[in-house]
Amino acid sequence: MSGGLVALLDDVAALARIAAASLDDVAAGAAKAGTKAAGVVIDDAAVTPQYVSGADPSRELPMIKRIFWGSLRNKLLIILPALLLISAFIPVVIPFILMLGGTYLCYEGAEKVWHKLRGQHAAEKAPAVERGPAAEAKVTKGAITTDFILSCEIMVISMNEVADQSLWVRALILVVVAIAITVLVYGAVALIVKMDDIGLHLTTKDSAGSQRFGELLVKGMPAVLGAITFVGIIAMLWVGGHIMLQGAHDLGWHAPYDLVHVLEAPIVGIAVVGGFLAWLVNTLCSAVLGLAWGLVIMAILHPLLKVLPFGKKKAGHEEGDAHSAVAGHRPTDRDDDPSS
Repeated sequence: MSGGLVALLDDVAALARIAAASLDDVAAGAAKAGTKAAGVVIDDAAVTPQYVSGADPSRELPMIKRIFWGSLRNKLLIILPALLLISAFIPVVIPFILMLGGTYLCYEGAEKVWHKLRGQHAAEKAPAVERGPAAEAKVTKGAITTDFILSCEIMVISMNEVADQSLWVRALILVVVAIAITVLVYGAVALIVKMDDIGLHLTTKDSAGSQRFGELLVKGMPAVLGAITFVGIIAMLWVGGHIMLQGAHDLGWHAPYDLVHVLEAPIVGIAVVGGFLAWLVNTLCSAVLGLAWGLVIMAILHPLLKVLPFGKKKAGHEEGDAHSAVAGHRPTDRDDDPSS
């Protein structure tokens, strides 16, 4: 179920697949699959900068590089073979895997909305500062673990969009999607985390324009990171809600799906902007459904996490641990004291 811009992209990808052969089919399928996974990609790009926030600037890019290679290994060596085996022997479970991933996205998005509305922050109970390579390894491992969950969802969404292709074409499409999305996400992350350093460098230039632009970059980065995080939350709720909407329809519960179509119908025929407005309605309905489903999962899961042994640590991305661990890598006067 998609409308407006997403439907247009689907049509373009479908026409390209019909008109082309073999490798062109792979390119078209990868474009289609990547489009559907865009919401999770945004969340991936929004989450990762949090793991290197506060790190020594000289360690930011090496950390991102390690997370990049960990993400690529996850996709190509673990997730891709598993999905191909599932699609070849038990394809009937793919929709359920998709809905499980959609439920995770709804839960994560709803949890973040809930904490923001209550004014809670992930770092409010940060552990003692850790220093050196061990802290960096802990942060990197946490980032790769989080990326694994998001990568699973990206790859399952992509697989579902090209399920009509042969096994080898699906494999090639997923390889293209895995590499392209990983490069896109971590290229963007590297640019984001180094933007303030670029700004500081520009402030040292002789040109007044360069200095002003550098100051603007430095002062504006907190707002940019906040905006990316906000977009990531909306993307999680939108994609998660859309997956649940489509999944419920496929399993025989048509009412929510049909209701959204009813809401889209009056505006889809408006000249020029009708398709875009219909897409907005679809997206809003999916996000609202995602939030509602995520809150239901929170109400069920949070009491369990308080009593289960593996749930005693706060659920989520463990931003607090990440922030404090990386902050410990920043040199201080105490680092120079042999007794510390």
